Amino acid sequence: MGRKALHAIAGDGRAGTHAERPAAAILGTMPMTMITTKDGVKLHVEEAGEGTPILFIHEFGGNHESWEPQLRYFSRRYRCISYAARGYPPSDVPDSVEAYSQAIAADDAVAVLDALEIEKAHIVGLSMGGFCTVHFGLRTPERALSLTVAGAGYGCEKEFEEYFRGVSREVADNFEKQGAKEFSKIYALGASRVQFQNKDPRGWQEFADRLATHSDRGAANTMRGVQARRPSFYDLEDDLKKMMVPTLVVVGDEDDHCLQPGIFLKKTIPACGLSVFPKTGHTLNLEEPAAFNALLAEFIAQVEVGHWLPRDPRALPGQIMRTK
Repeated sequence: MGRKALHAIAGDGRAGTHAERPAAAILGTMPMTMITTKDGVKLHVEEAGEGTPILFIHEFGGNHESWEPQLRYFSRRYRCISYAARGYPPSDVPDSVEAYSQAIAADDAVAVLDALEIEKAHIVGLSMGGFCTVHFGLRTPERALSLTVAGAGYGCEKEFEEYFRGVSREVADNFEKQGAKEFSKIYALGASRVQFQNKDPRGWQEFADRLATHSDRGAANTMRGVQARRPSFYDLEDDLKKMMVPTLVVVGDEDDHCLQPGIFLKKTIPACGLSVFPKTGHTLNLEEPAAFNALLAEFIAQVEVGHWLPRDPRALPGQIMRTK
């Protein structure tokens, strides 16, 4: 799709532009379009609002609709974009597992910005989307105004790395053999999902119902190609130490296998802050939408005025009290 045609659907890509607003924006509806990646995969993209762009990248258990509480909140002041990852209808579902990888996922996020003619955006990702956000910052830091990495860390802990790769392949087999409609009943009750169910049964049911609509093939290929193969954060330490993009890491304190990786990111990325939500599991943005929105809004505000800086070199990690 050409850029002029795309603008007619999605509006101008420049942050803060108000001229020639698309009809959908005036009517308050959600502009939707399909963009094409460099390897020919079509991705479903939705937008709301105007202003500085925020790109939301969903988790394995969700899709582009998982960010609805954020789009409703942030579209009052920002241009919000969400998209369905490859393998998630209405985006294309490539048949080959080789069409799925962590690097491809990060490139797809860039492809969305390219198609919308957006030079830079705040990048926000949950879980699988959080991994994608980290790799976006490593591969194309010049395109990121900031990075928000929420609920990311599964498979990073070295003592669980091989177990995670094996269970990822098992999950892929279950989606393929049982189908998403049946296997979602098991997957939605994971150890870091029940917190959401206990707090907000209706919200959790929406999440579970959405999970049941996943493409069997897309879910299996995503698990095998992205989850089971992605590198641990610990293997990226040298590159993460050089990544100067303002970063916010958010984890739930009952999302056990994201806690230590979250602390690692905080200690490794120079301009990184860490927030831990109490009595919270994995699905942070849906489980605690008000807290998540407030935290993200404050982070973006500090970034935009230049106040989210690398750690003060005087804040020595090894120092307990200063004596001289």
